[in-house]
Amino acid sequence: MKIYTKTGDKGTTSLIGGTRVSKDDVRLEAYGTFDELSAFIAVLSDSESVERHEIEVMDKIQNCLLVLESCLALESQRDDETTRQQVKKYIPEITEADVKFLEDEIDAMNLQLEPLRHLIIPGGNILSSRCHVCRTVCRRAERRLVEMGREYEVDENIRRFVNRLSDYFFTLSRFYMKRVGVEEKPWKPA
Repeated sequence: MKIYTKTGDKGTTSLIGGTRVSKDDVRLEAYGTFDELSAFIAVLSDSESVERHEIEVMDKIQNCLLVLESCLALESQRDDETTRQQVKKYIPEITEADVKFLEDEIDAMNLQLEPLRHLIIPGGNILSSRCHVCRTVCRRAERRLVEMGREYEVDENIRRFVNRLSDYFFTLSRFYMKRVGVEEKPWKPA
């Protein structure tokens, strides 16, 4: 199978189900930003000193992101409802259990952290800094998701999962700072 198809040479691509849309369609912008997030997660996961459990969590997150991207790439009811229903039965969904998984991971890390008393300036440890990159890309992806939601239906579990995901990376950044014994840099307004 060739990696290039030439079907996108004129600036369009296909949604899952076959509907062709512009490559700058709000849906592509949304799921493309989640794809970008997944690549940053790979950089974090492949970093030195990341422990096995954290790698396993990030692997699960990346799998959830592929599910999420597939859901966002599915034709909307506005495109072709019959095709959508036929294809949708083969695409997994983000579930309440996926949201709870992130909440449990956040809660477990928070048990080992001091309560947050101030805003934190990113930096001080490479793993923590990479977490902040993931967090900010996740927030951008969430903004694209909200934008997409103005025109197309977005599942509530997807919204909740994405909101928790940025919280997960924020908490993981603090966790890495504590692990290496580096003090967080509090924001001190002048």
